[in-house]
Amino acid sequence: MKKTDSQLQHDVMAELEWEPAVDHADIGVAVTDGVVTLSGYVKSCPEKAAAEKATLRVAGVRAIAEEIKVRFAYDPKTADHEIAQRILDTIAWAVSIPDDKMTVKVEQGWVTLTGKVDWHFQSQEAVRAASHVSGVMGVTNRIEVEQHPAPWDIKDRIVSAFRRQANLDAASVTVKTDGGIVTLGGTVKAWNERGIAERAAWSAPGVARVEDHIIVN
Repeated sequence: MKKTDSQLQHDVMAELEWEPAVDHADIGVAVTDGVVTLSGYVKSCPEKAAAEKATLRVAGVRAIAEEIKVRFAYDPKTADHEIAQRILDTIAWAVSIPDDKMTVKVEQGWVTLTGKVDWHFQSQEAVRAASHVSGVMGVTNRIEVEQHPAPWDIKDRIVSAFRRQANLDAASVTVKTDGGIVTLGGTVKAWNERGIAERAAWSAPGVARVEDHIIVN
């Protein structure tokens, strides 16, 4: 009886796992009408040849489309699943990011982050962490920030945060709050001061939106 493509895929994957000369973990198998496409990475040319031979041993294989790449130990690890794992590890190490509420998808180096967090700064930290991983081509942020009631002292918290910034003249920046909406005003001497003020405002719990009207003079 002729094998279905899914049966053939299962058998090829099992044979690759069985073959001691092949590390099957980084090899992908797809089957269309009996034609097997091998993709992914191996550590040497002999391992690549061994994967081909193992595939051809499987009954029902009509042809092989070979897309496996040889990647040596010193080459950068830039496969999508490796990038995804490094992002997950980075997020797990970051105390400020709730890793149990996020999902990471990587497609051809492009990262999509989804999930829900309590505060905006957590979403921004996740994007920053993903962006710093080698091999990442770009990041799409689809993380939702859950709405929480703004604390009554939100303005005081933001002003206190401004005063802690060494590179910001806190007295030159004004803060107005309306629930979770923060409006920044005043004048600063440089663009980096404006950025510092905005990031500090976003970091306050309960902030849903920051309207930055600070003038750089």
